[in-house]
Amino acid sequence: MDGYDATKATRAIQNFTVDQLSNWYVRLARKRFWRGDMQADKQAAYETLYECLFTLSQLMSSFAPFYADWLYKNLTEAGEQGLESVHLTDWNSAKQSLINPDLETSMDLAQTISSLVHSLRKKEKMKVRQPLQRILVPVLSEKFKAQVAHVAELIKTEVNIKEIEYLDDASGILVKQIKPNLPVLGKKLGQKMRLVVAALQNWGPAEIGHIEREGHFKLAVEGEEIDLLLEEVLISSQDIPGWSVASDQGVTVALDVTLTEELKQEGIARDLVNRIQNLRKDLGLEVQDKIKLLVADSNAEVNAAITRFGSYIQEETQAISLSVGTLEGEATVLDMDDFELAVRLVKA
Repeated sequence: MDGYDATKATRAIQNFTVDQLSNWYVRLARKRFWRGDMQADKQAAYETLYECLFTLSQLMSSFAPFYADWLYKNLTEAGEQGLESVHLTDWNSAKQSLINPDLETSMDLAQTISSLVHSLRKKEKMKVRQPLQRILVPVLSEKFKAQVAHVAELIKTEVNIKEIEYLDDASGILVKQIKPNLPVLGKKLGQKMRLVVAALQNWGPAEIGHIEREGHFKLAVEGEEIDLLLEEVLISSQDIPGWSVASDQGVTVALDVTLTEELKQEGIARDLVNRIQNLRKDLGLEVQDKIKLLVADSNAEVNAAITRFGSYIQEETQAISLSVGTLEGEATVLDMDDFELAVRLVKA
């Protein structure tokens, strides 16, 4: 902004607003916003969102003046009276005392690990609503472990897994491979590139672990020391039986892809909740409206899922009753991906 580089500034604002604020913070805090009474946690969620939107209205004001003013006036009492403009406010400087690098690193790790697990689910064709038992995360250091543990519950909720297990990377369970990031490293090394490629081919777990922990590795090539950065190499891990493995930015995740009967049943229950919620919307029901739910006795797996997770289904769909039996009269047929299921939903 000091040099009025509007392109970089607007991209930074856009990335924060879309990726960090909307797709991450607001999405994960929805239950905090939806709570009926104004508890301290709900108040904190609203105040955090307000702080972000107010600051964004100032940040964007020089190149989106009218929208910034509209946003500001919708956020402030003075704006409602039409007495002030964001362009007349004092510029806010960053509050250094509120910056918490450890917390930022923890949240970055939560996003990286979640992204890796989502990519593994896509690779294995396992939808997010299907619960899975666990992931393994190799521990690069005790600090790394503590930073991941701090956001463990958030990760488990986001990717729908039961457990996070921490693994000593020296155990040899995960076999890693390394190769140069050619587009990045080629510009830096030129003719010396072939020497670095040859050196990387001889790397083992110790060298790969070092560059993952430290973010760089000092490599001696023909009497010259080259400082090799983590972003200048590509590290991958081989899948192991029953697991799917992925790595990014020095973080490796192994996803347990084994499905037990209980996990399958919970997945069906979650799918049924999703379909019932959509049906509620189609019928124009309000969030607080109670329903009675009857499911056709036509699928043994669905019956087992309802037996085990009936309370969960009722709680999520606001159903005061849930039964399995023969449907008489009109019914709605739900597409459950692998099969169809007839249900009858009536407002209680």
